[in-house]
Amino acid sequence: MTIADTSCLILLDKIGRIDLLESVFGKITVTRRVAYEFQKQLPESFEITNPQDDNYQKLLMSFLDSGEASVIALAVEQKDCLLIIDESRGRREVKSLGLKFTGTLGVLLIAKEKGIIKSVTELIDEIGRTNFRISEALLTEVKHKAGE
Repeated sequence: MTIADTSCLILLDKIGRIDLLESVFGKITVTRRVAYEFQKQLPESFEITNPQDDNYQKLLMSFLDSGEASVIALAVEQKDCLLIIDESRGRREVKSLGLKFTGTLGVLLIAKEKGIIKSVTELIDEIGRTNFRISEALLTEVKHKAGE
């Protein structure tokens, strides 16, 4: 199962490449909160699933936003999943829980590895034309990992 947080959906939508999620992972799971935060129609390959234990989600909401809290709570309940999350506080929490995760740029790297896209740099350049902030060090690292 692949679970996505809102920032990934928004960013890929801004560059017109939300289709990459389905191309790379097949079915994508989001929570009702993430679907609400996205504020657009989700592609058909997306499913909405909420965590069963809302107490853990509420605990996470004491230091994370509600979308992040919901996807982390859902990921904790799953046996084997990949969580796509970009925000640093959320990533620190996911790492401390020992969950598998990547970010939007990681999705681009996987897409290139699978031959779905030819260039990570082209999409990073498109991201640069949005209001999404990514450090130059991270962009350089991702381009290096992509061999570009």
